[in-house]
Amino acid sequence: MKVKLIANTPEPEKIVATAAKLCYSSSDVGSLMDGLTDEKIESFVDMLASIGHESPMEHVSFTFAIEGISRACSHQLVRHRIASYSQKSQRYVNENGFEFITPPAIEQCPEAKAEFENQMAQIVESYDKISEALTEMHYKAFLAGGNDEKSARSKARKKANEDARFVLPNACETKIVVTMNVRTLFNFFKHRCCNRAQWEIKAVADEMLKICCEIAPNLFKKAGPSCVMTGRCPEGKMSCGKMPEVIAQYKEMKAEFIGGKA
Repeated sequence: MKVKLIANTPEPEKIVATAAKLCYSSSDVGSLMDGLTDEKIESFVDMLASIGHESPMEHVSFTFAIEGISRACSHQLVRHRIASYSQKSQRYVNENGFEFITPPAIEQCPEAKAEFENQMAQIVESYDKISEALTEMHYKAFLAGGNDEKSARSKARKKANEDARFVLPNACETKIVVTMNVRTLFNFFKHRCCNRAQWEIKAVADEMLKICCEIAPNLFKKAGPSCVMTGRCPEGKMSCGKMPEVIAQYKEMKAEFIGGKA
């Protein structure tokens, strides 16, 4: 799994502080921005977090490139609807010999791993057979429709991918570019950094949080799972029961970027 920041709003904390300050001031934007020292920005961002005023944070966004995750993971990721996504298409990209993600628990169990890898090998073979059969069928149809051989072959391969992909598993590796604003990221981290989140998307969320803390430490000082953000666990009987340990874990993770202020 690889998570890389490829773009973000410049001076994110200053933008948030300016947007918020404008709500409470009659001054022009230029004057507001000129008067914002690093200390004032930190103080203002802390104040926003303490009162739950999150709308100014929607003006700042982060764009991540995520590689080496499964389709099972990306299906969870795109459920966060206030975001933008661009994902590798299984319709236009041939998945011949596709890469797959092996869950750690399966990796640790020899019997499960053997069966898992056997199934992946069978699916790779089935995908290739289906793709080849469909390509030949569509190739003949495109030839009959007046296409030349080169064009017919190219169109047939693309058309075959459409239906051959139906046999592909959740384990199939994918790549995706994700853009979220800070408010959406808070919600994402709240749910996906939690111990009860699925292991793969939790790993993605933790990497994204580390990157955000490095870029905008004051904005993300209190970001993380619900227990970190609010000091309480909303999971009830389904709680992991490790709230103090989780809070300490994220405090330690952020200390590198925010000097132990988390």
